[in-house]
Amino acid sequence: MTDRASDERAGSNMLERRFQLTARGTSARTEILAGVTTFLTMAYIVLVNPVILGQAGMPVAAVAAATCFAAAFASILMGLVANVPLALAPGMGLNAYFSFTVVQQMGIPWPIALGCVLISGFCFLVLTLTGVRQLIVSVIPPHLFAAVAGGIGLFIGFIGLKNAGIVVASPATLVALGPLTQPGAALALLGLVLIGVLSIWNVRGAMLIGIVVTTLIAWIAGQVTVKPEPYSLTMLTQTAFRVDLAGVFGVGGRHGLGLFEILFVFLFVDLFDNIGTLVAVTKRAGLIDASGRIPKLNRILLTDAVATMVGAVVGTSTVTSYVESAAGVQAGGRTGLTAVVTGGLFLLTMFVAPYAQLVPLAATAPALIVVGGLMLLPLVEIHWDDPQAAIPAFLTVAMIPLTFSIANGLAFGITAHALLKAMRGQATRGDWFLFLLAALFVARFVWMGGA
Repeated sequence: MTDRASDERAGSNMLERRFQLTARGTSARTEILAGVTTFLTMAYIVLVNPVILGQAGMPVAAVAAATCFAAAFASILMGLVANVPLALAPGMGLNAYFSFTVVQQMGIPWPIALGCVLISGFCFLVLTLTGVRQLIVSVIPPHLFAAVAGGIGLFIGFIGLKNAGIVVASPATLVALGPLTQPGAALALLGLVLIGVLSIWNVRGAMLIGIVVTTLIAWIAGQVTVKPEPYSLTMLTQTAFRVDLAGVFGVGGRHGLGLFEILFVFLFVDLFDNIGTLVAVTKRAGLIDASGRIPKLNRILLTDAVATMVGAVVGTSTVTSYVESAAGVQAGGRTGLTAVVTGGLFLLTMFVAPYAQLVPLAATAPALIVVGGLMLLPLVEIHWDDPQAAIPAFLTVAMIPLTFSIANGLAFGITAHALLKAMRGQATRGDWFLFLLAALFVARFVWMGGA
């Protein structure tokens, strides 16, 4: 018994030294619960990503294994290197662009498309090492930091409502209230009430308990159907190391705008999605320092760049930070241990990837809805009576959920901020990068509008 207690203390001390648990007001137990919560809210990517990339002709089972490996590697690396509760995985949106636009519309074989992802990751690495990505973060004013956090809160909440079937598409009004008597919506509402009640009673792990209980009810009610396909880890070899770099440089005019267009989209969307998510999650976790800056920013950005490169090598589209990390932060996650736990669970999921569907979207949707609401708190920091702050902030908050893009929200906010600053006569030579960034955003919107 004495030896066991001694081993437990040694393990606790190691975690304390590695992750600074006490200094950040957390514990190993809380971090583990937070990591599990984050994993459950983003585990859907194990099923969704293979389906989307499978339409590009990639082997579905192999992509499932690659998705798990990329998410595990990236999340564990982020936790160990940067010590932040930020989990990563192949990004939604970019996987659709990879499959439907690059491969299907432009006719580029998927190994070459993976090569484009690898090159974009290398470009991220160069931009980080040269300080460009850090410079981008530095030009974002405090009121846009708060607006990004609030906008992502609405985005997360909207995703949760959509996943639950509470909000559905409508040809007349774009969105409408869905049929609440449907099993998915009813289960999600039940989970929402459960998480809400547990939260107001300050029950630790309220969201995790809500997800698990709702999942159990879904099983009992027969709402979970599992039809796993034949699968083994050896299938990863069907996509791993299949990157065709030589073919990338053969992409030319016969493929529309070619290589430049592909790299621009991969770079732009991932760059600003990551920055937006990073700002929101670290702000919610209380990790932004007194000067409004993010500690260990270089390590975070370098990890992100390496993760994208590794993801391409094993056979998946761009790896990016996940807004669902906010669920783990809300559950108490404050250190990299949360991300390590999430990554560890993705690693275990590699062995049983097809069974990830045991947790239905209706069970994770309530957690996303609650987290989305709680992330609106930073909006009180914005001086809404000052148009110079209010207009860019509103555009950021509104455009993130309405365009389903963190990058678009940031683009509108930064462009409006630069324009109003110039019109008020407050521009200085030190703002050159802000205006360069705004000009690039305008050029991008013009380009997209003419496409």
